[in-house]
Amino acid sequence: MITLIATLKVKAGKMDEAVKAIKEIVPKVKKAEPGCLAYIPHKVRDEENTIIFYEKYRDEEALKVHSSNAPKSLEKLMPLLEPGFNLKTCYEIL
Repeated sequence: MITLIATLKVKAGKMDEAVKAIKEIVPKVKKAEPGCLAYIPHKVRDEENTIIFYEKYRDEEALKVHSSNAPKSLEKLMPLLEPGFNLKTCYEIL
């Protein structure tokens, strides 16, 4: 299994819009990508403009499917974000 931890910075004053977009995006991703086992957005305490996605994929192929779908899936969210993001790719030990 592959886990991604994506840290996104939301533009000032855009968090409510970002949350609304995420609430639309997440169910669509889960439905369209059976290899996506978890796709969970989080707000971060004391970092009012930060969103972290915890994502888990069955295998490399599932991650490739997600990566190819991401531009379309995230099109409503991207204009609300600061440029760039931090992405950590993690592999389970046990």
